[in-house]
Amino acid sequence: MSLVSDPVTPIEVPRGLKNVVVTETQLGDVRGGEGFYHYRQYSAIELAERKSLEDVWYLFTYGQLPDSRQLAEFRTTVAPLRRLPDEVRSVLRSIALAGATFQPLAGLRTALSLIGAARGLKPVYDLDPAQRQADALLVSAVTPTVLAALYRIRQGQEPVEPREDLSAAANWLYMVSAAVPDDRKVEAIERYLVSTVDHGFNASTFTARVVASTGADVVAAVAAAIGSFSGPLHGGAPDRALEALDAIGTPERTDAWVRAEILAGRRIMGFGHPVYQTEDPRARMLRGIAQDLGGELVDFAVQVERRVIAVLAELKPGRELPVNVEFYAGVVMELCGLPRSMFTPTFAASRVIGWCANILEQAADRKIIRPIARYAGPPAPQPVR
Repeated sequence: MSLVSDPVTPIEVPRGLKNVVVTETQLGDVRGGEGFYHYRQYSAIELAERKSLEDVWYLFTYGQLPDSRQLAEFRTTVAPLRRLPDEVRSVLRSIALAGATFQPLAGLRTALSLIGAARGLKPVYDLDPAQRQADALLVSAVTPTVLAALYRIRQGQEPVEPREDLSAAANWLYMVSAAVPDDRKVEAIERYLVSTVDHGFNASTFTARVVASTGADVVAAVAAAIGSFSGPLHGGAPDRALEALDAIGTPERTDAWVRAEILAGRRIMGFGHPVYQTEDPRARMLRGIAQDLGGELVDFAVQVERRVIAVLAELKPGRELPVNVEFYAGVVMELCGLPRSMFTPTFAASRVIGWCANILEQAADRKIIRPIARYAGPPAPQPVR
C-alpha cells in the first residue's frame, strides 16, 4: 500500500491502482468473481457467439446494436476507410523493414501517426462528436490493413489490398494470407475478435483515456494505448502461451516443465488473470472453438491445461490460476493459419475498436486525468552545493 495525499485527505491506494474506481463508463464491465463481462448491456460472449464484428463495432460507437439497414450502411461506411493513404504507402516498406526483428506494434504506432498527419486529424478537444466518431472509425478501420501490410512486406511479399466485399474478420485473414479464407476459419476468428474488443479498464484502455483526457487527437491516444499493449504482461501473451506448448512437447512432460518454471520464479503464460477469480469466459469459449476445429494440437492443449492447473494447485495452494484467454487464443489462431508473429496484432486489430470507444467517451468529459503521487525521496529542500 502506498499513501497518496491531497491537500485535504490522505488516501490509501493499492499498488497498480488495483480496484480503484477512476471514472464511470457506459461501455461495459468485467465481473471477475462471476467469470462474466459485458459490452454495454449485452454479454460479450453471447455477442461473440451470435453477432458479427461490425455489429459490435456499431454497438461501441453508437450505443446500440444495428438493425439490418443500419448494419449494411455501416459496412458501406467503414469498408473504404480500410485503404491506406498514398503518403503512408510510400514509406511503409521502410517502417516494416526497420530493425533486426519484426516489431509489428512499433510499426503500427509509426504508421498510424503518419496516417493521422496525412488525414489532418485534429485534437478531440476541438471537434464535435460527429467528427470524433469519424476519426475513430478511420483509425479502427485502417489498423488491420497497416498490420497485415507490415507483415507481408517483412516476409518479402507485396501487401494485399483490402476488399470492400469481405467482412472485417474475413478481410483480416485475406490481407494476411492473400487467400480468401474458408467460412469455418472466418467464424472462429470473428468470435475471437468480438470477444477481445474491450475488457474493462486494462492498462492500454486506461492509457488511451489518459491521453484523450488531454484533448489530443485520436491517433495520439491509440498510439499510446498500443505502446502499453505491447508489453508481455498485457497483449503479448498469445504466442508465448503456444511457445509453452512447444517447450513441453508431450503431455507426460507437463508436470516436470511446470515445476521447473515455478521454481525458477517464472509465470506460466496462459494461466491466471488479475481480474478473474474463476475461469476466464473467453478461454471457455475459445476452448470450444478449438475443439470444433479439432486436431492433435487441440487434444494436446486440453491435456496440458488439465495438468498445469493440477500442478499449480499443488504448488500454489489457495490461489485460483485457471486458464486465461491467451492459452486457447494462440491455439485458435494457429489453426486458422495465422503466423505467430501476428497473434498479438490480431488482438490489437479488434482491441482498437474498444480503445476508440473509450477515447470518444473520455473526450465527452473534457476533464484532464491528473492524479498525484506520494514523494518518497530524500527530504526537501536541501542546500545545493
